[in-house]
Amino acid sequence: MKVSRAFAVTKRVLRDLKNDRRTLVLIFVAPLLVMTIFGVAFTGDVKDVRVIVVNNDTAAASSSLSDKIISNFDTNVLNVAYSNNEGDARAQVQNGSAYAVIVFPSDFTQSVQARASGQTSIAQENVTISLLADKSNVNVANPIIAAVNKAVVQTTQGQGRQPSVSVDASNAIYGANARFIDFFVPGIISVAVWQLTTLLTLISFVGERTSGTLFRLLASPLKESELVAGYALAFGAIGTTQSAVLLAVGVLLFNVTIVGNVILAFGVIALLAIVSEGLGILLSSLARREAQAIQFLPFVVLPAFLLSGVFWPIEAIPAWLRPVSYVLPTTYAVEAVRSVTLRGWGLDKIYPDVVALLVFALVFLVSATILLRRRE
Repeated sequence: MKVSRAFAVTKRVLRDLKNDRRTLVLIFVAPLLVMTIFGVAFTGDVKDVRVIVVNNDTAAASSSLSDKIISNFDTNVLNVAYSNNEGDARAQVQNGSAYAVIVFPSDFTQSVQARASGQTSIAQENVTISLLADKSNVNVANPIIAAVNKAVVQTTQGQGRQPSVSVDASNAIYGANARFIDFFVPGIISVAVWQLTTLLTLISFVGERTSGTLFRLLASPLKESELVAGYALAFGAIGTTQSAVLLAVGVLLFNVTIVGNVILAFGVIALLAIVSEGLGILLSSLARREAQAIQFLPFVVLPAFLLSGVFWPIEAIPAWLRPVSYVLPTTYAVEAVRSVTLRGWGLDKIYPDVVALLVFALVFLVSATILLRRRE
């Protein structure tokens, strides 16, 4: 082997890369994008989570231990609202406008004081604060429980005594026995369909364009809208099949919890596949060959993985970056599928997410049709 020949090959490869701007972007920009999103999104803490406090404590405000505990809540984590009715507070969690209900019993201060002074005949063995959370998102529920427990400890330590105050979070409004895998699988299904459908459509269209097949199809009586609709139906069916396979694996191997209507979840995934197909056609106009099409993968997949609430809750993403999450179709798909499988919600409650996906689908498909007409 001659070293000079090897260097000649190296020189040619580097020269080709220099002239390929897309590849240069992939080499230098993609790693920066990955590190930035990982570093920013995964180093945040859950913030500004809305909880409802039902304070039934009858003690005077000046001596109310419940008020002192509430004043010690970490306001960076908990966005506290109040209600006089536990049923109304539960309803707010059930409709998704809050994450938890915190209930103080009517004799809370009296019982704690009696317990602390040794009057065990008056006080219960344990004075309990009830915390009813939406545990379908364990990454949000756990910081809520931790924040309430921390406030209890801070308050009792500040008074120089150790009363038996406990926080009962064993009951839940949603996801009572939810595990991280139950939270994780709906997100993985959505992002897997998003990734595969976008990539397959992108490569298919670039391949048909470079081979001339696309232009022959458009030269036939086939209309652009019919071509796009045909792709949408095909990849909608493929997306549904993919989700069925992934969900079956989750249920059979990992015993994933399914509370709601599986058919509705599949419908959401099929709609996401149609959105992905439209995006794939749009991106195909920016690639001249299949190798260039692959280069779009990091920019399509990574934001969806990191900013759609798949691994890390959106509530933990910094406020300045959070708007990006809401321009990603996967955010709405993940939330809808998770709400169906873990909360048991129907179309009447997930319709905002469905409407958002329909808007994305309409914009992408219409744009793809217009693009094909211009290409023709």
